[in-house]
Amino acid sequence: MATSSGRRHLASSPFKPKVELPIEDFESGDLVSHDSYGVGRVVGVEADAVSVDFRDQTVRVSSPYRKMTKL
Repeated sequence: MATSSGRRHLASSPFKPKVELPIEDFESGDLVSHDSYGVGRVVGVEADAVSVDFRDQTVRVSSPYRKMTKL
């Protein structure tokens, strides 16, 4: 099995292969939770980032959104 880095995982390896999580899709108006900023609402969507209004500031969060989840 090849990974995104081009390296393959050997069946005899004692280590588990890395699981690549799917990148979540966000739409304008979605309520989200961010590990650093808290709860906010998506106000803009781009190809590789979203803008989120966290009441006191609007932050542009780049893909992949590992620290952000849809509520």
